[in-house]
Amino acid sequence: MDFRVNCIFFHRLLLIALLHLSNIHNCIGACDLSEGSWVIDPSYPLYDATTCPFIEKEFNCQKNGRPDQNYLSYRWQPSGCDLPRFDGLDFLRRFEGKSIMFIGDSLTRDQWQSLTCLLYTSAPNLNYNLTRVGMISTFTIKDYGVNVFLDRNAFLVDLVNETKGRILKLDSIEEGKNWEGMNMLVFNTWHWWNYRNAHQPWDYIQVGDLLLKDMDRMAAFERALGTWGGWVDTKVDPTKTMVFFQGISPNHYNGSDWNEPKANQCQGQTTPVSGSTYPGQYPPAVAVVKRALSKIQNPVTLLDVTTLSLLRKDGHPSIYGIGGANGMDCTHWCIAGVPDTWNQILYNIIVS
Repeated sequence: MDFRVNCIFFHRLLLIALLHLSNIHNCIGACDLSEGSWVIDPSYPLYDATTCPFIEKEFNCQKNGRPDQNYLSYRWQPSGCDLPRFDGLDFLRRFEGKSIMFIGDSLTRDQWQSLTCLLYTSAPNLNYNLTRVGMISTFTIKDYGVNVFLDRNAFLVDLVNETKGRILKLDSIEEGKNWEGMNMLVFNTWHWWNYRNAHQPWDYIQVGDLLLKDMDRMAAFERALGTWGGWVDTKVDPTKTMVFFQGISPNHYNGSDWNEPKANQCQGQTTPVSGSTYPGQYPPAVAVVKRALSKIQNPVTLLDVTTLSLLRKDGHPSIYGIGGANGMDCTHWCIAGVPDTWNQILYNIIVS
């Protein structure tokens, strides 16, 4: 009799727990995760960067000598709900035997690097393999057969070498063949679209049959997103593949944007912007991305990380990146750091 009562009690507790978990994820689905503020949480960061052996020098701020650690202890608190922690083992179970690919520029590499660390540190003694062939890196957790690819493709559309020079083809996306057959795709492009003169990686822009030395960069960006959107609609089976677009990741080179005009770019910043509103302007690409996504027929989820990242003027490598004191980096993000929250949001969207 006691055993039967205990069993009934246990099953009721289990049912309550499952209902509670379901309610959490239903709440997440109805909550705008892009609105909120950063709060101190002693249980953060989500992992110790020193236990992730493959962090690239560019992002490895602690190993590069960054003296402060407070930036690691901030948690994103959405205004309308709580954001559950990233559960690496649950993520691995959900994607067991499956493949994920990140496609984009070095900000995409930042997020990919974060996810590889989140997964690797989720359990002790996980077996992994990390390889690179050409522009594609492959990170594999062997215990679960999970592959996380990175395709270094800054524009999504094709950049090719021809006799006339390097041509950025806004209507061509032949590289898309590398993205087919994945279970999840995370895309990004923007950072390189405004580089000019010697820093721009092309000589000509091709639009249809026209070959141009230059054009309005926002128009070029939107045209390329339209080409990519066409690829999503024709090449992606939404019953087999989830598609995300990583929102615009901002930089912090002008202290006036966060009401510190005397700031030396992002160097020495140790705390986020307080509150939930960024005082400066938002990147103009944000509106272009949202407009482009609205025209795609297949489901594409915007990973809207712009506001939460704008508030993190303290999260960049600054002089603790690949260039050291001679190369101020207020564009990329320290690992561990802000991109872990991007992946935490990605995970919770998947679960919900």
